[in-house]
Amino acid sequence: MQTTRPKPSTAHEPRGELSCRALAMPADTNPMGDIFGGWIMSAMDAAAFMTATKRAEGRVVTVAVSNITFMRPVKVGDAVCCYTEVTRVGSTSITLAVEVWVQRQGHGDRIKVTDAEFTFVAVNDNGRPRQIVDGSGASNGTAAGP
Repeated sequence: MQTTRPKPSTAHEPRGELSCRALAMPADTNPMGDIFGGWIMSAMDAAAFMTATKRAEGRVVTVAVSNITFMRPVKVGDAVCCYTEVTRVGSTSITLAVEVWVQRQGHGDRIKVTDAEFTFVAVNDNGRPRQIVDGSGASNGTAAGP
């Protein structure tokens, strides 16, 4: 198992690749009128799942979410963009950095609103952990690639 040192995002540049984009809608608000944090977390999990599934070349399950930070509220009408970057690949697990950025009312500057770390485990058809195969077809721990 190896770890890569991910580049930190700057104030104006998301880290990783765009994995999911959605429009924040009124049905997803909390009692204060902002988008509910659980909706944001669900979008992050879906985005990370898609990236982890591709990297693992098969089924994965979420096993941990850590260091989630809600920095700014998301408003109705915001374009919500989830960016993912694989930061670690173990023999059966994948860890990703996930950032959420918005464009207020779908335009203007991007604003970072949330970030977290998601960990997935690759599983077989019986739901048991399985080895993750690297790009060459070999299994075992590998470093995350660019």
